Amino acid sequence: MMSKIEKLNEMLKQSENIVFFGGAGVSTESGIPDFRSVDGLYNQKYDFPPETILSDGFFYGHTEEFYRFYRDKMLCLDAEPNAAHLKLVELEKAGKLSAVVTQNIDGLHQKAGSEKVYELHGSVHRNYCLKCGKMFDAEFILHSEGIPHCGCGGTVKPDVVLYGEQLDDAVVTGAIRAIASCDMLVIGGTSLAVYPAAGLINYYRGDRLVIINMSATGADSSADLVIEGRIGEVLNNVQL
Repeated sequence: MMSKIEKLNEMLKQSENIVFFGGAGVSTESGIPDFRSVDGLYNQKYDFPPETILSDGFFYGHTEEFYRFYRDKMLCLDAEPNAAHLKLVELEKAGKLSAVVTQNIDGLHQKAGSEKVYELHGSVHRNYCLKCGKMFDAEFILHSEGIPHCGCGGTVKPDVVLYGEQLDDAVVTGAIRAIASCDMLVIGGTSLAVYPAAGLINYYRGDRLVIINMSATGADSSADLVIEGRIGEVLNNVQL
């Protein structure tokens, strides 16, 4: 492990335009659960699997049930950034990291201090009225009851990408440009199983592709360095 971390340090020192591409594993170290993991609670408390509840069809067809799950499982507003988030901020301030591309919706990268963040799946911290477009924060959703409504009477919807919805074109374009132009791509805390987001890494054409994850990914064979471990623990050993 240490020899791999030493190689990671060498690659970071040689790079001037690094992009980090992260997934749920970055947030789990802050206590935010990966809703795809099997813990038995879903079957006990909900009549549908998470992927069904977090779909656009379910939101519009069963809005109150959607919000029951959403408040219970998706709003972890007390979570704090972990070592991975903080190290990425250090890299950005050092002029090494140019962007973070994340599949997470918790806003922890911004909470830690990252400035350039492409949120592929949106954010729980942005919510908007479907009728008039007025914006609301996550606290409004958390403390509302049943279906949250705007003063105009419209239903308030989280600005997150649900199953069945398209990714935001501007966010995707920005992420692609960042990945295509970087000289090092670090992928962390993701199995690269969620598309189309995972497909964005194919725009990287450099020779410093690093994957840090607890388990194998489909891109391991293409990587220049693969480290199996927790992303926070690995990045915490990085020396700038």
